Amino acid sequence: MDKNRMEGTAKELKGSVKEAIGKVTRNRVKQAEGAAEKLAGRMQVKVGEAADAVREQLKR
Repeated sequence: MDKNRMEGTAKELKGSVKEAIGKVTRNRVKQAEGAAEKLAGRMQVKVGEAADAVREQLKR
């Protein structure tokens, strides 16, 4: 498993929590920060998945 997948998942989770806190406290800035962090984490996971796929193809 690629390092980016693990870090991205953690970042995505952290962003989800931050976004939920922003919703509960009606803090739009915190909510937007959380959404952005969640998206960044999701993109990092995709990069890790692509790296894993390339590694698998190179093994063949």
